[in-house]
Amino acid sequence: MGIPAWIWFVIAAVAAVAGLALLTADRARESSRHRERARWAELRGWQYVEEDERLPRQWTGGAIGYFGAQGAVNVVAGSTFTSDGRRPVFVFDIEADNVIPAVIVAVRCNRKHPVLLELWLASVPFQRAEMPELLGPVGQRYAFADDVTKARAMVSQDLVDSADALGGDVGVAWLEGEWVLASVAPNVGPSRLERLLRDLGEIADIVDPFDEEPEAGGTVVSLSSVETGGDRAADSGAES
Repeated sequence: MGIPAWIWFVIAAVAAVAGLALLTADRARESSRHRERARWAELRGWQYVEEDERLPRQWTGGAIGYFGAQGAVNVVAGSTFTSDGRRPVFVFDIEADNVIPAVIVAVRCNRKHPVLLELWLASVPFQRAEMPELLGPVGQRYAFADDVTKARAMVSQDLVDSADALGGDVGVAWLEGEWVLASVAPNVGPSRLERLLRDLGEIADIVDPFDEEPEAGGTVVSLSSVETGGDRAADSGAES
């Protein structure tokens, strides 16, 4: 005997209600993330914009390349102090196929790094189509670079120790262009982001000490270039 038609209607109705509940929960979480990130930026005197499709295009390595980031949301731009002085920073969620897979934290150096260097946790399935060359194990992480010879010259014991101290929730940290970047899970709060900013600031001080003369011709990425829908973020040099 076949299943009565009314049972199929009940199943469909239950599935519809469950789907609506999940959608409502997702929207609630997203709204909460917007408010939390905006409130954190306001407390720090930093700038906040809801989205910026162009920002992730500055980078191709690390989590940006792994997830195929298509845009940035909940973008915070500012500057923070390290032991060597003030450095510009970005914090933003990346979007890929309408999903937020990670939060990116970035600290800018004064000079371009001579090589793309990625430091991945061994527990992360880090392989992707265009992976840099394997350099080998570096502390608790595996190092990949687009120029192995130059990368070896950059990897000091201080850099290894600082990378190991980032934590097991940081799937990858990497050096690209003038930036030191790392990715964490999308549900982390401001306190974790603050600690990660400090840790990346220490790495920036190691690879780009202020007491050395910056190289001529380095690309300058202005934090005031963050914009969305024609609204440009104001100067992000506010006091941290």
